[in-house]
Amino acid sequence: MAEMNAPEQQLNIEISEEVAEGTYANLAIITHSHAEFVIDFVNVMPGNPKSKVKSRIILTPFHAKRFMKAINENIKKFEATNGVIQDMESVEIPFNFGGPAAEA
Repeated sequence: MAEMNAPEQQLNIEISEEVAEGTYANLAIITHSHAEFVIDFVNVMPGNPKSKVKSRIILTPFHAKRFMKAINENIKKFEATNGVIQDMESVEIPFNFGGPAAEA
């Protein structure tokens, strides 16, 4: 029986100039249902109590798990090169995020 080698398919991905610039986010809010995971990326600014969702990504549970594995692998590679990333739970963040104190 002859061995068949399937030709490797190459994925051609394009990115617009606007998307390539990226969107900064310093907060991710993750929710899920039985069918999907929703990740809202937010940019919280110091001294501003109101923030808007900058981007929403909706994933199937299968792709959410693959995304989690990819993030974990990349964090391990980053830390191997740059040192351990300090965990946010060990850092106290003031409610004013360095901006002016809120007044009622």
